[in-house]
Amino acid sequence: METIRTFFRDYVAWLSMPSINIIDIIEILVIAFAVYHIVIWVKDTRAWVLMKGIIVLCFIWLVAAILDMNVLLWIFQNVMVIGITAIVVVFQPEFRNALEQLGRKSFTSISPFDDSKAKYERYSDRCIHAVIKAVYEMAKVKTGALIVVERDIQCREFERTGIPLDAEVSSQLLINIFEHNTPLHDGAVILRDNRVVSATCYLPLSDNLALSKELGTRHRAGLGVSEVSDSLTIIVSEETGMVSVAREGKLKRNVDAESLEKLLKKISKKASDGARMRWWKGRRRA
Repeated sequence: METIRTFFRDYVAWLSMPSINIIDIIEILVIAFAVYHIVIWVKDTRAWVLMKGIIVLCFIWLVAAILDMNVLLWIFQNVMVIGITAIVVVFQPEFRNALEQLGRKSFTSISPFDDSKAKYERYSDRCIHAVIKAVYEMAKVKTGALIVVERDIQCREFERTGIPLDAEVSSQLLINIFEHNTPLHDGAVILRDNRVVSATCYLPLSDNLALSKELGTRHRAGLGVSEVSDSLTIIVSEETGMVSVAREGKLKRNVDAESLEKLLKKISKKASDGARMRWWKGRRRA
């Protein structure tokens, strides 16, 4: 009997529920709230790609610690401080934007119970057809255009460089924006969730040396934004009227309407399937 008591005292007693007061509960809720919004913020920005890289580095550090690789551990220890500073510098616009959004939102809008963000469809068939109609109408008359179609990573940094519109996508609106000698024709248009969120946006230029010299700034800008985000960018050449698509740092030229429609529907389908899966998991838990 004494042996059993000793066993429970030494190995099982720590499983007992600790005492919890109201302050502990408040702390848990505050930490959970902060972690939830940090994860949402990371997912919607370029920081999500950085997070994947950090996870890979953490795995390498764990293997080095287990196998006692002293050189790798020394490198990690000395680079860590510099790496944290570099992250803050590189992602300064995203940090600033996150704080600005936190200051603008009301309590109900930042609540985890806010269902307004739950979208079952990123781009509707009506929106896709409007984009395709506008693109090829502009291609016929050689009107240059640059349209950024957002996916998971939001282009907030580039959105702020333009003029906010927040208008429903229509072919007439897109054609009118890129019409020559209009105030909004110079720059890019950013689409998000069936809306034109901003026009005349400045995009980063790609420094890809393999890009053909006959392609101008519009194509380099379209390719550049696809290198720093997961967006799909549609470019209409002002010289040839040719339609090109930039995606994942690659440029595909002379894209026809059928191929463009398939790409846009593929983007919308992934968003729709993911939302339905989250909804189904929620129903199963209930």
